[in-house]
Amino acid sequence: MSLESDIESFVKSLDLELYDISTVSEFDETIYRISVVSTEIENGKRKPVSLDTCAELSRLISPLLDVTPPVSGDYRLEVSSPGIERKLKNLHQYELSIGENVQLGFSSRDKLKGKLLRVEDSKITLEVDGKQESVDFGEISKAKTYFEW
Repeated sequence: MSLESDIESFVKSLDLELYDISTVSEFDETIYRISVVSTEIENGKRKPVSLDTCAELSRLISPLLDVTPPVSGDYRLEVSSPGIERKLKNLHQYELSIGENVQLGFSSRDKLKGKLLRVEDSKITLEVDGKQESVDFGEISKAKTYFEW
């Protein structure tokens, strides 16, 4: 098994879904960042992940990372939700964001904003001004969720 699949097993044991794993450098510090979302839906939206749940997941994962370090050298483990506004990098992240507002960018500099309705194969379908619009995942150059205040 890979480190990511081992981490995913711990994530699922807490009724969470793995959103992303990344290694970033901030202020001369290496951070191994694990982002998770809840599997529970409440009023059509994913239930927020509590700080206590993130701390519990961190305690579960830490011994694994002591045995199988994710990076060489010193690093800090960070377990959190990905936030309200976040980048979408792969189809799985789109699937986890169904029901949310998204903005899609294309290489032509065009943009499309709307509510993410579904992901089928590589087709992303949004509701834009009351109409459904579908685009192929391969046409999207960048994407993010956004929150309307």
